[in-house]
Amino acid sequence: MVEQVRAALPARLAEAVASAGIEQGRLTVGVVGAVWASRLRYSSDALRKRVGTAMGVEILTVRIRVIPPQGSPGDI
Repeated sequence: MVEQVRAALPARLAEAVASAGIEQGRLTVGVVGAVWASRLRYSSDALRKRVGTAMGVEILTVRIRVIPPQGSPGDI
C-alpha cells in the first residue's frame, strides 16, 4: 500500500510517506512531519484518484497523519 501511495506522488513528497492503509473507503497516510502533511493535503484529491485507480477500489476520503519519530520526547 505504501508503494502505491509513493508512486502517486512527486519524489520528494513520496519520501516523507511512512505508512498507508485503506479502510471503509478512507485512505490514511502517515508522514514524517507536519510540513509534509501540509504539502500532502494540497495533493490529496489527485492522490485519492490515482491510488483508487491503481488499487481498483473507491476511495472517498483521505486522512493525513503525522507520525512522530522514534525516540521522541514523549516516549521518555
